[in-house]
Amino acid sequence: MEQQPERRDGRSFPERKGQKRKLEEGAAAVEDREISTVSTDGGHALLSDVAAQVSVLNSAFSWRESDRAAAKRATQVLAELAKNAEDLVNMIVDGGAVPALMTHLQAPPYSDGDLAQKPFEHEVEKGSAFALGLLAIKPEYQKLIVDKGALPHLVNLLKRNKDGSSCRAVNSVIRRAADAITNLAHENSSIKTRVKRDGGIPPLVELLEFSDSKVQRAAAGALRTLAFKNDENKNQIVECNALPTLILMLGSEDAAIHYEAVGVIGNLVHSSPNIKKEVLAAGALQPVIGLLSSCCPESQREAALLLGQFASTDSDCKVHIVQRGAVRPLIEMLQSPDVQLKEMSAFALGRLAQDSHNQAGIAHSGGLGPLLKLLDSRNGSLQHNAAFALYGLADNEDNVSDFIRVGGIQKLQDGEFIVQATKDCVSKTLKRLEEKIHGRVLRHLLYLMRISEKSIQRRVALALAHLCSPEDQRTIFIDDNGLELLLGLLGSTNIKQQLDGAAALYKLANKSMALSPVDAAPPSPTQRVYLGEQYVNNATLSDVTFLVEGRTFYAHRICLLASSDAFRAMFDGGYREKDARDIEIPNIKWEVFELMMRFIYTGSVDITIEIAQDLLRAADQYLLEGLKRLCEYTIAQDITLENIGNMYELSEAFHAMSLRQACILFILEHFDKLSSKPWQNQLVQRTIPEIREYFCRALTKSTTNLQSLRL
Repeated sequence: MEQQPERRDGRSFPERKGQKRKLEEGAAAVEDREISTVSTDGGHALLSDVAAQVSVLNSAFSWRESDRAAAKRATQVLAELAKNAEDLVNMIVDGGAVPALMTHLQAPPYSDGDLAQKPFEHEVEKGSAFALGLLAIKPEYQKLIVDKGALPHLVNLLKRNKDGSSCRAVNSVIRRAADAITNLAHENSSIKTRVKRDGGIPPLVELLEFSDSKVQRAAAGALRTLAFKNDENKNQIVECNALPTLILMLGSEDAAIHYEAVGVIGNLVHSSPNIKKEVLAAGALQPVIGLLSSCCPESQREAALLLGQFASTDSDCKVHIVQRGAVRPLIEMLQSPDVQLKEMSAFALGRLAQDSHNQAGIAHSGGLGPLLKLLDSRNGSLQHNAAFALYGLADNEDNVSDFIRVGGIQKLQDGEFIVQATKDCVSKTLKRLEEKIHGRVLRHLLYLMRISEKSIQRRVALALAHLCSPEDQRTIFIDDNGLELLLGLLGSTNIKQQLDGAAALYKLANKSMALSPVDAAPPSPTQRVYLGEQYVNNATLSDVTFLVEGRTFYAHRICLLASSDAFRAMFDGGYREKDARDIEIPNIKWEVFELMMRFIYTGSVDITIEIAQDLLRAADQYLLEGLKRLCEYTIAQDITLENIGNMYELSEAFHAMSLRQACILFILEHFDKLSSKPWQNQLVQRTIPEIREYFCRALTKSTTNLQSLRL
């Protein structure tokens, strides 16, 4: 079972993706104000506008102030168009913007005639990186931009602070370059590899320690993308000594920074056991646990997911996570309105609950209730993670009583589970709980069933009906009064309680197997003699004849005397039939009488449903218990929701115990469907005394049989 969440890592929680960053406007908002009214209406006008801006970029690559101002404005216009309407991205690319923007990712050549002061230094490069990053949001343009040679220029922009300059413009161009790399590499493994080849990872790692927090965040976002599902990039990030800085960033007061940092670490350790060990050795555990209490839900989600990944390493790590205080915040997260937050915390608790030392602690800290509540979720991944966590908690004997006390057994049984893996997990959880219902666990449950409030007593009785072993059934349900609790539910006016009681009693009946719907006929008080088929209605050696519906039936006294007490009394007692040669049989059809006699002569007979009730009446009249049971069996096969009331009355009229038991089991099995019938409640109230008697016999007999088997 433990590897089940492992197989579901890609499905049971959202994959860690180097997501396309929302390229913030930041300081550029003020600068862009003058062009924020660019119209997106009119295809021809837009084409002309794009062409005009591309023409400016192609002709303004110099340090002249007018060229720099024009180029800056052109990059801003193209970026504004790309932001305002994603459909315009195609038009911008088709208009030749990519190579034009690429040119301005680098500073123009400096000639002797240029001014000593460089106008709009870093600004045009920043605008070009920003615009290219927006164009890269469409996957089909990622390769185009990279193939045009963007990566080396973007990597160089990451190093703009190397000359010692540090100003707002430098910070902005570095940030835009990191953001552009993020978008270019998003879900594109070949571009991730090319970023590494072009030397992009070392400067990004260095920028984690940059003084500007927005640059730190952008660098971490790029590393997060580059690390996702790329082992070579992961290894280089670690080799560049990124871990100490990333771990320090986890403690940042800036939520955006610790969110990106925990995301990078998460992608580094994903499916990389060796890096996971290095991250733990570097001291990441406590800061990650601290993020569980962050005010940033995104960081909380990432931290919970990362703890789940840490917990898969070894048992010691699972214990350390719990010892360092992760359980309570994870349980609080289970009750968040954020579905992903609940999903990640359930995943982490599921991994932690696979260690025996943690199981009781998680339950004692209040984890059972919220996890059981998540089984009602219509989110398949969330539901499965909760089910897997409950499977772990069920492994500890100390949790079994709590499971039952809070109604966990009914929750597991009644749940509507979306995927087959969850259904299998729940089934194994119930099996695991069932295996623990003995010894001190059973004693504790019996104690609760005696002294707790009525609702808990009933929950215990319901759970034990489904989980206890046959050898304990008499103790639980006869000696300790569990049967009366179940019958009380059945007789309740609350339909849910009635349904639960009926289901428990039906399960109890099936498990005991002491009485089947049709028991074998009891032994006859007289020895059986079967003359055989050839003597049925045969005059040979016949010494008595019966007149049925005007027809003669030849019989033999010796066979009849041995068949039942009724015939023995007829021929050996003081009745007038004792010496009569011809005996008239009223009120029985010929076909029924013939079948009855055939049974007497052969010990067996084929009974159809059409004649079964008339034959039952005859068998009851002549005390033919074996035939009566055969009739009851045939009639029982015809019980339906519509005729169950009549069938029960029939069983009462002829004291047909096997048929009555079959009716009882049918009522219990189909209680949910019968509940819509107007006469259902009256029928149930009538049958409760019979149900009580049935189970008293069944459970007593079951225990006796088990004791005999042991001997």
